[in-house]
Amino acid sequence: MAKKYSLNELLIIAVAREIQDFENVVLGVGLPTTAGALAKAIHAPKANLMMESGIIDIDPLVQPNNIADAMCCRGYSCATDLFSTFTMTYRGFVDVCFLGVAQVDRYGNLNTTAIGDYDCPTLRLPGAGGAADFISYAKRTVLTMRGGEFVNKLDYFTSPGYLDGGQSREKSGRFPKGSGPAKLITRKGIFEFDQTTKELFLSQIHPGITVADIIKDVPWELKVSDTLSETAAPSDNEIDFIRRFAPAESLGKSLMLELATKKFLTEASEKITLP
Repeated sequence: MAKKYSLNELLIIAVAREIQDFENVVLGVGLPTTAGALAKAIHAPKANLMMESGIIDIDPLVQPNNIADAMCCRGYSCATDLFSTFTMTYRGFVDVCFLGVAQVDRYGNLNTTAIGDYDCPTLRLPGAGGAADFISYAKRTVLTMRGGEFVNKLDYFTSPGYLDGGQSREKSGRFPKGSGPAKLITRKGIFEFDQTTKELFLSQIHPGITVADIIKDVPWELKVSDTLSETAAPSDNEIDFIRRFAPAESLGKSLMLELATKKFLTEASEKITLP
């Protein structure tokens, strides 16, 4: 009997499946690192995993806490610096990168800066970091959205997707030909970009999810592929690896925080001695 899995686990596994042998892959902390480690362990042992900090060809022991965490160093081939990592990206040596999304519009433009008014936001986000550089120059960018939203207009334009759609990205003259977002992977399905209009369309739905579940989250008339398919269910090996490597990612950080809080309060209450 196949193991049960969470939507968080399915999201990570779908992301990991985007990594192939011999690809140069830039990873960020969190979901991308877990997906990269999973890919290297299961189906792409010859993928070259790199951290933004300049640690090249890693085989992480556990999920790192930051881009320069020593846990990233197991089996590494060389260590350079942040500047050199971006130089490699600008020169076209990065095959695929992964970027988290807070807001995304129909053409794959991203907001990871602020929700609401920039000067007085509802939520202040981490900002651009290297996202704008990677989506501009990596050969392929895979977007991930765990708790973000689809919007007609971004609250803040952080990183460029296909700008106004069509040929607008290419005509701007600012980006290498062929670069830009390739897919968006969410907890409900997988989206791709139309080759002509560059607009997002739904190409896969995850098991147990309906097209209606996805359409209600999108504020424009979402196009659905004529060959819509269902995401292949995770294997037991994939699930087991995530649960060993990054249990917080497996359960979801909010649930982990809730469980940790309950444990703390329970232990604290047991220590209280009433007079």
